[in-house]
Amino acid sequence: MSGGVLPRRTAVIVFLAFAFAYFLSALVRAVTATLAPTLADEFALQASDLGLLAGGYFLGFSATQLPLGTWLDRHGPRKVALGFLGVAVVGSLVFSVATGFSGLLAGRVLCGAGVSACLMAPLTGYRRWLEPTAQMRANSWMLMTGSLGMVASTLPVQWALPVVGWRPLFWGLAALIVLSMVLIAVWVPRWEPAPHGGTPAAADTPAPPGYAMVWRHPYFLRLAPLGFFIYGGMVAMQTLWAGPWMQRVAGYTPLASATGLFWINVSMLCTFWTWGMVSPWLQRRGYGADRLMAAGLPLCLVVLLGIIVAGPQAGGGAWALFCVSCTFVSLSQPAVALAFPSALAGRALSAYNLVIFSGVFVVQWGIGLAVDAFAALGLATVASFQAAMAVYLACNVAAYAWFMLRGRRHNVLQTSAP
Repeated sequence: MSGGVLPRRTAVIVFLAFAFAYFLSALVRAVTATLAPTLADEFALQASDLGLLAGGYFLGFSATQLPLGTWLDRHGPRKVALGFLGVAVVGSLVFSVATGFSGLLAGRVLCGAGVSACLMAPLTGYRRWLEPTAQMRANSWMLMTGSLGMVASTLPVQWALPVVGWRPLFWGLAALIVLSMVLIAVWVPRWEPAPHGGTPAAADTPAPPGYAMVWRHPYFLRLAPLGFFIYGGMVAMQTLWAGPWMQRVAGYTPLASATGLFWINVSMLCTFWTWGMVSPWLQRRGYGADRLMAAGLPLCLVVLLGIIVAGPQAGGGAWALFCVSCTFVSLSQPAVALAFPSALAGRALSAYNLVIFSGVFVVQWGIGLAVDAFAALGLATVASFQAAMAVYLACNVAAYAWFMLRGRRHNVLQTSAP
């Protein structure tokens, strides 16, 4: 069964098993934005501490990506996902009993490492189990379930905090992760080694070991800065800095900030659902990932500039618009998978994911460091945030310019990277 395209009913069941695990991984990832005020008060954390704490998740996540890709190609999504999710259970429990910043950070790093296969495992499987147009749809709908997890990390968590406290929340998360492991073990098919050459569209030669072919690929090099700054930065805003901006710049209360994060994530959920519906239709009409990203990504640059200029007038709605306008970059993930033979899909996806989540870590921590640095230079809180975001905007503009210039140089065919 795992050697070719799955029947529709089986594919739906496999999708649901992986989607539940990815929902939980997104909830764990984003919950620090809602918990930031509580953790800052209880542990006396500064902006740079919050950035490092949220970034610790992505540090653990990024550290596993290269071995993860090799293991996915060799052992398959089912076995690898189960092994990694066990680490996430341990990480949730460590975080729940932490008595200081180091314990919190250790828990976050373990959580990040443990859920690092929750998207890459299914996308590697989809590369073999689904037709190309279905892969684009499945990718968008996996991201939709991630947005649902982020929705659950906002108002529901804010409402639960006074009732149960933040520590028991992580006990519950550990139990749910165990349940997701059971579903994957029961529903996901076993893996068999892919035939050399991967797909008829790929050359019938053995896939080389290691990552050299991935790192040198011109299309991968073209997308890397977009993945690092725009994709990684979108996640960094969504999972951390939109919250502190709403509170410290726009003057929101913690509950109002959680409400803003809730609607940001609802808007992302709806956007990814829409991408899943329209992307196969767009692909059939010649609107591939490159064309859509080239046309759509300038919107997020303009929106971010507007947020910086507006300052205190830019609240949850502005950040929702920014995150939604960034979602064009999500089309790059299935495009990377389709640019390589299926025998290399796990490594290509994991290498690109490493780029994305390294970007999340750098942007999350970097903005915290920049805010503190500008404040030390004498800028007020609002001006410090505006200056930090201006530096981030400059990085995004450079990444987009690289994408456009490399596109002219390499002229990557839409058929190889739709």
